[in-house]
Amino acid sequence: MMKILFFMLFLIPLMNYWWLLILSMMLISLFFYFYNSFNYFSSMSYYFGIDILSWGLIMLTSWILFLMMLASYSVYVNNNNSSEFSLLMIFMLLALVLVFLSNNMLVFYIAFESSLIPTLFLIFGWGYQPERLLSGFYLLFYTLFGSLPLLLVVFYIYTTSYTLFFWLISLHCNFYIYISLILAFLFSMPMLFFHFWLPSAHVEAPIAGSMILAGILLKLGGYGLVRVYNFIYSYSLGFNYIFMVVGLYSCMMVGLICILQVDIKSLIAYSSVAHMGMVISGIMSLNLFGILGSYILMLGHGLCASSLFCMANLLYERTHSRSLYINKGLIMVLPIFSLFMFLGSINNMSSPPSLNLLGEIFIILGCMNWNNFTFLFLSLGSFLSCVYSIYLYSSVNHGSMNFSLLSFSNLSHRECLLLFLHVVPLNFLVFNINSFIYLM
Repeated sequence: MMKILFFMLFLIPLMNYWWLLILSMMLISLFFYFYNSFNYFSSMSYYFGIDILSWGLIMLTSWILFLMMLASYSVYVNNNNSSEFSLLMIFMLLALVLVFLSNNMLVFYIAFESSLIPTLFLIFGWGYQPERLLSGFYLLFYTLFGSLPLLLVVFYIYTTSYTLFFWLISLHCNFYIYISLILAFLFSMPMLFFHFWLPSAHVEAPIAGSMILAGILLKLGGYGLVRVYNFIYSYSLGFNYIFMVVGLYSCMMVGLICILQVDIKSLIAYSSVAHMGMVISGIMSLNLFGILGSYILMLGHGLCASSLFCMANLLYERTHSRSLYINKGLIMVLPIFSLFMFLGSINNMSSPPSLNLLGEIFIILGCMNWNNFTFLFLSLGSFLSCVYSIYLYSSVNHGSMNFSLLSFSNLSHRECLLLFLHVVPLNFLVFNINSFIYLM
């Protein structure tokens, strides 16, 4: 454990060496990919340990942060406080890895909240519009409002169970404890009706902020729910149907909202809310297929949404607009971009052989095991995800082009590599499915 932490801290002297820092983050993700020689749980120290759930999300975190550095090359080229940006990336990596490694609820809570601080600085420091201040406040106060009851319950658990280790907690639960334990994670995912901070934050955030929000921070909620249900499983069986219904409803309702969007980043942000609704439904079903499907869909969605935000940023750097009315007919001048956008769009609608499809199949099995009528909402939600993905792709790449936009360059090698490194793990990790089955 200390070996990993010290390796991350020793990245700080590399702040001014952009490519060395990028390569170091890639090495961390590769290290965690090969560090899977465990069947269920491996203790790394007293407070920290790793199991298959932590392993996949740490691997996703380090990979997304490596791609964030690669996507934010303009920060380095324009010398837009690049040293401070690199330091922020290192501390964000440290906070997120601590979240997924911690076995103690208080350590988990501190790391969970501290991961918001670098994200807030990213939005405030490198965002695009003056409205980024309001977006940052939405992000901060929505999350703090949900997290305060969680902190109080953590103290209560210690006074009754005399331990804060996830695996040892024994708790006599009631409705207030149940709501307090899961509310912070539902706000973080976010669940429908508490999701207003997410599209606002995505629209105002820089590319690195959008990638970390869609790729990792939404997954903290799902990870926290799975950990908390270890010790409130029996009580939650009577109340999970409420959040199950809201999750299924959001798959359908947010899909309709996506079709009405004219801002590319806003459309992708709302599609994240729809996918997280499906993840919530899988976790709330409290059976093995639902939880396994939610875990796989979280990994797939992290890579897929991150790639779509990268493509939205590539367009914004060239046309200085995110509007679907202005960005049209780009297949004539950016054929490689159109290819990657096609791959991103079909993965977003859960096409084979992506991780999204595998996750959705398991979630459908888990939810139908809970109630057969859930198939109606899940099928409608999957159909609408297909509709808005095709709408996004066809609006940007087909139609009559705005000829005032003809003076921009094609994709660079760095940008092609960035998109390629999103698509490859998203579509090829499915062949290593035996790694995920250990969760069952």
